[in-house]
Amino acid sequence: MISIEVEIDPALKGPNKSAVVSIIKQVLESEGFQDGSISFILGSDELLSNLKKEYFNKDQWTDVIAFRLNDYDEEEVEGEIYISLPRAKENAKKFEESVNKELGRLIIHGGLHLLGYEDESENEKAAMTQKENNYLNQVNWDQLYG
Repeated sequence: MISIEVEIDPALKGPNKSAVVSIIKQVLESEGFQDGSISFILGSDELLSNLKKEYFNKDQWTDVIAFRLNDYDEEEVEGEIYISLPRAKENAKKFEESVNKELGRLIIHGGLHLLGYEDESENEKAAMTQKENNYLNQVNWDQLYG
């Protein structure tokens, strides 16, 4: 069984928690994972910026950060995914997408990072974006914000 917790900064208008859980479960199960524990933390730009500085030594805004807490060769996945809700809303405007769809993409993107997908090179980025688009066509991202 995959256990998923969702924490939302009370100062921010967060999405429907059950929709977040549904999206990430579908991605993990489609990728062959049946067991694990994932924590989602949906917070501020400042939270993610501080994590980016602390763990990646980069002073910049970011929309999603994923930390795998166990080895990639294990059958279960354990990790944390942090998403900046303000950044998701800014991205939606920038890319002329709905906030629901952009947040869905970030949830999927974070999940793929937990499973070992990378986006450092152009080829990796293209492959990851294609996988994200495939999952966006399969999941109910339109339910994130009622």
